[in-house]
Amino acid sequence: MNAIVDEARWRSTHAELLAQEKAMTRELDRLAAERRRLPWMRVEKSYRFTGPDGETDFEGLFDGRSQLIIYHHMLKPNDPAPCPGCSMVGDHMPHLAHLNARDVTLAFVATAPSLEIEAYKRRMGWDMPFYQSIDSFGPDFGIDGGFGLNVFLRTDDGIMRTYYTSNRGVETLGTPMTLLDLTPYGRQETWQDAPEGVAQDAPFQWWRRHDEYEEHPSAPSAARR
Repeated sequence: MNAIVDEARWRSTHAELLAQEKAMTRELDRLAAERRRLPWMRVEKSYRFTGPDGETDFEGLFDGRSQLIIYHHMLKPNDPAPCPGCSMVGDHMPHLAHLNARDVTLAFVATAPSLEIEAYKRRMGWDMPFYQSIDSFGPDFGIDGGFGLNVFLRTDDGIMRTYYTSNRGVETLGTPMTLLDLTPYGRQETWQDAPEGVAQDAPFQWWRRHDEYEEHPSAPSAARR
């Protein structure tokens, strides 16, 4: 059983823990800055996907934006027991308007047929874009029967792979901020340590209620391409 102490002892002990937590936050900021400086890998192959509106190419998944976060869900054809872990990840994704405002699209992919994906989305109450991968997209990017997350950037020189994680690397994701920290442009706020050429604006000023972003477009316009 935990010790029971007076207020002064509780406050002093809590302050010690809080100092460690703040140090960890600063370390996560440092890691995010290092992540933004990872080298890029050009995507050389073409890939096809099927969604509710039919077939599309890889660039179509970006939906006109420059950054793309892909979660590889383990939903299989005729899956009698869809992965509960992947489904929990789906449940804690944020409202996508907040990511879209920072020039980021988030989408899920799986090998299940598109009609089965749409049925599972209805069951789960999801509204994120979710596509059937119909070729070697998963294995080519570290996903061969399992799950994981890849990040891509669309540039004038083609589509680049910028980041990958799996296993416990996905368990803390689910807020706009944790997801934006995986992208090559980050949150695009002036306090962040960003690579040269990434446009940034004042902290917190781009935040909106999710139904107000069209009225108040906020993504920096000069981000590196």
